Order: sequence, then C-alpha cells, then structure tokens
Amino acid sequence: MPVKNRFAELLPEITAWRRDFHEHPELLYDVHRTAGKVAELLRAFGCDEVVEGIGQTGVVGVIKGKTDTKGRVIGLRADMDALPIIEQTGVEYASKTPGKMHACGHDGHTAMLLGAAKYLAETRNFDGTAVVIFQPAEEGGAGGEAMIKDGIVDRFGIDEFYGMHNMPGMPVGQFSIRPGAMMAAADQFDIIVTGKGGHAAKPHECIDTTLTAAQIIVALQSVVSRNIDPLKNAVISVCVVSTDSTAHNVIPQVVKLKGTARSLDPEVRAQLEEGITRVSVNVAAAMGATAKVDYQRGYPVTMNDPAATEWAADVATQIAGGIDMDMQPMMGGEDFSYMLNERPGAYIWVGNGDSAMVHHPAYNFNDDAIPAGSSWYAGMVEARLPAA
Repeated sequence: MPVKNRFAELLPEITAWRRDFHEHPELLYDVHRTAGKVAELLRAFGCDEVVEGIGQTGVVGVIKGKTDTKGRVIGLRADMDALPIIEQTGVEYASKTPGKMHACGHDGHTAMLLGAAKYLAETRNFDGTAVVIFQPAEEGGAGGEAMIKDGIVDRFGIDEFYGMHNMPGMPVGQFSIRPGAMMAAADQFDIIVTGKGGHAAKPHECIDTTLTAAQIIVALQSVVSRNIDPLKNAVISVCVVSTDSTAHNVIPQVVKLKGTARSLDPEVRAQLEEGITRVSVNVAAAMGATAKVDYQRGYPVTMNDPAATEWAADVATQIAGGIDMDMQPMMGGEDFSYMLNERPGAYIWVGNGDSAMVHHPAYNFNDDAIPAGSSWYAGMVEARLPAA
C-alpha cells in the first residue's frame, strides 16, 4: 500500500483547498467558513450523511462501504482551527486576516482528510463505515471533548479513532508513532500571592509579595526534582508574573503567577497538582504571606492503544517503506486524547520536512506531505475494514 496514485492526481485540488483554508484562518469554535466549506465538499463527494454543528461547529461525514451490513465503524479526525499569530511566511496565499494564521498545520490536516474522504466515497473498497470528523477548537478550546459530549461516539457507532499531526524536522511523508503515552496532559495553574504592600524604602513594614513569589517560583521546581520519580516525565513552568503595582518604589499587595504543568501519567498528574498547591501555600506562609492556588486540569494524556498503534504503523510502513517506532513522547497537549479515552485508537506524526516549528510565525504546512497523509487516512479504513 504505497502512496495511492489517486492522491497524486488529486494533489492540485487538495492543495487548493489547503491554501484556501490557510488564507482564511479562524480561531477556536469560530470556524464557520471552514466548516461550511468542509460540509459543502463532503456533500459534493457523495457522503451518505453530512452533519454540521456537532460540538458547536464540528462537521461529520459518513461513508458506507460496499456492503449493506453495518460492520465496524472507523473514525478519522482532523482539526480545523488556527492560532492568534501574525503570519511571517511571505507566501502568496498568506493569511488575509491580521493576527490570525494557520501556524500548526490544521489547514493541512483538514485538506488531507478531505482528500481521503473523496477517495473513500469514490472507491468504497471496504466493508463497514468510515466516519470523517472535522473538529473545531483544538488550540485550547477542547473541541474534541465538545464533540464527544455531543454524542459522536454513540450517534455514529464509532469503534476506533485515528488522528494525525504534521511534524517539522521529520522528512516529508515519513511517519513516527509509539504505543502508550504519545502527548502530555496539559494543565494550568493560577497562584495569587497576597501580602502587605507599602513603600519599597520600608520593606520591614511590609510583607513582600514579590520576594514571596520569587521563592515560590524557585521552590516549585523541587516538585519535579524531588517529588516525582526521576524515571517519569513532568514539567512545571511559571510563565506569567504580574502585580497590582507599576511603580519602581512600591512593594505590591498582590502578585499573580500563571503557569502550566505537563505529565504523561495520571499518577504524576495528581502529584503535580498536590505539589504545586502544597509548595505555594507553605512557602507563602513561611514568608508571612498567603497563596491561593487554582489548578485547572486541561487535556488528558494522549494515550495510543498498543494494538491500534501496530495497525497504524503497518499502514504507515506500507506507504513510507518504514516507520520510527522509537520516538519520544511529546510534552505538548492534544485534545484528540478525549476521543482516545472513549475508544481505542492511535495518533501518528507525518513529516513536514525542514520547516519552522509549529506555533511559529514562519511555519507553513508542506503540501508535499498531502499524498502520504491522505493515503494513511484512507489506508486505515481499508486495512481495518477489508472488503470481502
């Protein structure tokens, strides 16, 4: 199952879709133009059913195989939303919306899955049902969770989920995957440190919240280095420090800290939540201040099912001639995790070549990856639902 010839033929058409999406980026759930075009194309392909408005603005297309029997149902997912970044690619199809761009390649994911949908609707060389899922709000909005809560699993009878993301720095059209934890749980926290403000020339009359906050920032690193098993992965990063003062000579009454905690294991995730709260509260108390911690759990760990990983790797190997099964997990978050929590499945990387990293203003999806990506999506359906 090398790259399917049909996708070489469709490449100009799929590329045109991708570049149109790139020119018109939309954020989170506000993907009305993108979703509308996706639904229009799915209907033109001859999908048996096209449903809009799932998970607010998600789109689902149903493609039945050759037989009338229901058989198994394979869900294929792509994300549609862009990022609030000012584009610096200089390409002729650059974003026409200031401050928004497809800096993560979701335009490419959507186009590749549309290409697979067109091929599957043409050929129907499988027994069962393919469900193509176009999801909003991956970039922080938990659109995957919204579609799950809207009932896509039971409504469409999905048995397995498969998803894909491009990877800069990996050769175009190559694949990598691993069983188990693929991407991290992505949590965030807010810490409000309250002391006693006053004149900076009289610190003895104050409870210094900036000094307290600095001690908390340093002490939080001990949660990872001294509370977490060194053979397991965890990250705590404090990324924002703000105060209620802008003066050079005022010790602020309140300092606010914002950060993220990443983990690849549910037990470690719980340890991070407990440790961040314990350290913050007690360090503040030792300094005579108080700390209030608001820990918010975000996307769960993206956990690849071992058997599904093997199936995904087999299809990728037939396309690319080999696959990297020894990749390290990523500490970024991915809301495809919500789908994998409901049904077995797998998430795979496809190479984007020598491009800027995702979330960078110079990033651009590599259209040369389209035939491999579309072949994998379609190949998963044909491999898991072989025609009699």
